[in-house]
Amino acid sequence: MDESVFDNQGKGTELTNLRIQELNAKVIDLKVKLDVQAKEINQLKRENAQLKRPPLFVAVVIDVLPDGTIYLRQQGNNQEYITHAAEDLGGDLKPGMKVAVNNALNIVRMVGQTVDSRVRLMELEEAPVETFEQVGGLKDVIEEVREAVEYPLTRPEIFERIGVKPPKGILLYGPPGTGKTLIAKAVAHKANATFVRMSGSELVHKFIGEGAQMVRDLFSLARDKAPAIVFIDEIDAVGSMRTQDGTSGSAEVQRTLMQLLAEMDGFDTRGDVRIMAATNRVDMLDPALLRPGRFDRVIEVPLPDAGARHEIMKIHSAHMNMEGVSLEMLVNLTEDYTGAELQAVCREAGMMAVRRSAMSVTEKDFLDAIRKVKQRSTSDDRMFI
Repeated sequence: MDESVFDNQGKGTELTNLRIQELNAKVIDLKVKLDVQAKEINQLKRENAQLKRPPLFVAVVIDVLPDGTIYLRQQGNNQEYITHAAEDLGGDLKPGMKVAVNNALNIVRMVGQTVDSRVRLMELEEAPVETFEQVGGLKDVIEEVREAVEYPLTRPEIFERIGVKPPKGILLYGPPGTGKTLIAKAVAHKANATFVRMSGSELVHKFIGEGAQMVRDLFSLARDKAPAIVFIDEIDAVGSMRTQDGTSGSAEVQRTLMQLLAEMDGFDTRGDVRIMAATNRVDMLDPALLRPGRFDRVIEVPLPDAGARHEIMKIHSAHMNMEGVSLEMLVNLTEDYTGAELQAVCREAGMMAVRRSAMSVTEKDFLDAIRKVKQRSTSDDRMFI
């Protein structure tokens, strides 16, 4: 046979093998694409099934009855009903737990003891930079605060040796700007404990029972994170005297206050949780809130005297480049100034030097700053006449 015939047959076989390899590669590529498409289809099917699934509602277990039925209260509308739980869930359900129920009011799963996310945000993750050294002229107040809040957490052995129980809570009151919140920041910086801070207005809510529930969650978080310090600023927003004006808003604030009273000193133990609060209007607070056992110490944070004003001015001007400035003279000119106003004087004096592009702050800058801050304070007073 002619050799060219064998050559042609060999070339044909090679072309066929190459074609088969190309086809096999395409088959593999298509299989990969098919797998990707199948995964996308399954994901879409799962999402579609999730969208078609009826929503679950949150309810609270009120009681587990002897026959195994569960007594629930649905959150939001406060409807109560009796239902059954699956065998694998029934033994784990306890009063107070939150569960998810479907449209048929059957318990689907346990949610557990959840805490309002707004309460979790109140926990201070990083300690403030303010220290007691930055609080001028309040040595007696600082010592009382540390004895009641810091020492029971950092030196418990002293109280055990003496055989005395430390104060449960302290209330700081005084004019605005005297350093009440600053003292709380210094406590948070110094104490080796969880610090939970909030404003009294955050406990006032629109819906019935929401404020009281938030108070329960707040103290539950503090007990779980104990040792802990709870600081309530502007407590008069929720702790004012109870009246009978007949409005639903006032009734809701009173419910929140009563829950706060129960948490501060009720039948349930509060654990290693210290309470601090601050207000500008102690005269507005409910007497039940001020009694010993809730606030064992009610401490006034007064306007600074001459010595305190000198300390405050020294603290806030420590890093300023001053020339020919007599702090004693400035102290005599700032009678009845609060600590916040003295800080504003130092800041305004520095800004006046910045405006002139000066090398240092002069006495005239401080005099102009005192005049400016005083005018602003007088203008603020006229706004409320």
